[in-house]
Amino acid sequence: MPGKFPVSILKRGVAEIIVEEEMVRLLESGKKLRLKMGFDPSRPDIHLGHVVGMRKLRQFQDLGHQVVVIVGDWTAQIGDPSGMSQTRPMLSAEEVRANAETYMQQFFKVVDKEKTEILWQSEWFGKFSLADVIRLTSKFTVAQLLAREDFSKRYAAGRPIAITELLYPLLQAYDSVAVQADVEFGGIDQKFNCLMGRELQQMIGQPRQQVFLVPLLVGTDGQQKMSKSLGNYVGVEDPPSDMYGKVMSIPDILIMDYFELLTDIPDKELAEFKQQLAAQSVNPMILKKRLAREIITQFHSAAAAGVAEIHFERVVQRGEVPEGIPEYVLPRHSITIFDLLVETKLARSRSEAKRLLAQGAVELDGVKLSGDETSINPIDGSIIQVGKRRFLKISIKKAEA
Repeated sequence: MPGKFPVSILKRGVAEIIVEEEMVRLLESGKKLRLKMGFDPSRPDIHLGHVVGMRKLRQFQDLGHQVVVIVGDWTAQIGDPSGMSQTRPMLSAEEVRANAETYMQQFFKVVDKEKTEILWQSEWFGKFSLADVIRLTSKFTVAQLLAREDFSKRYAAGRPIAITELLYPLLQAYDSVAVQADVEFGGIDQKFNCLMGRELQQMIGQPRQQVFLVPLLVGTDGQQKMSKSLGNYVGVEDPPSDMYGKVMSIPDILIMDYFELLTDIPDKELAEFKQQLAAQSVNPMILKKRLAREIITQFHSAAAAGVAEIHFERVVQRGEVPEGIPEYVLPRHSITIFDLLVETKLARSRSEAKRLLAQGAVELDGVKLSGDETSINPIDGSIIQVGKRRFLKISIKKAEA
């Protein structure tokens, strides 16, 4: 039964709780709390940055509380910049549903499906009339909305802000009213929107939700928050070898953040890791290997983590060509490297192929290729390598007799 909780649940992996004293009283009350988390299925895939908040939801579920997931099928069609300083393209209802289906499959790799209530915004916004919209907008001022950092920066710089974007925080706030949320979970970049929900609940006469904010996970580049559009992400659906290699590529300065936010390793052990890193008494690679194994075990298995580690040591550390690499049968003629990368799915598009070549990330039989080379002539058995982890063996189609 809810009521007892470990203090660490409010400390580890937490950026801010508004208001912590009220949150503690709620947890101690024994009430089964309704924990709201919304997501906009603007993209189908989940990465480790999303997992930080999802892990918190699972911890509260294990204490007996109810997770309420809101699929933002309306707000996804509006788009929330969330610090991107640009509008997102509106999605069709079909695109939203397809993305949501994939997203939810991945979501339940972390969160307990049996203890989760799934609601779609269209269940209430589909019934909204113009009068309802006007009533909702009348409760907030333009000045309040422009207090949001992203909006204020764009307004000051003279960059456009669509009216629909101003509606986004209001719709997210109304979600809290519709589901009678006790707590809303989100990244620290969602603080403004979550507080709007708390305020709207008070206006309507509901108890104000608590706001539980988690840190933003910095991506593998060590600079910006993890994002698929920036390419600095580790996807929960990534194959084990890719996941392992990406985790190993993070800067050493992020090791402790990843351990704290993405694993269940006890705090005492983490304190020892931190001390060892500070004293330079441990090779950071040893800790990163432990981190990679922990993460892969969560989303695949311990056995898969072991195989991924062997692959990493053989291919990346010793520079060997991995066993069992995929093979591509090529007709006996020259081909442009751009076409080869796209046809073999080593690049998703010609533009990505050009970018990889410009970065010096493509090799043919151990020789780096440049973007100036329009055609290549691989021989039977040639090895194409992209980055440190992707390999392809070329077989030449034999001429018919």
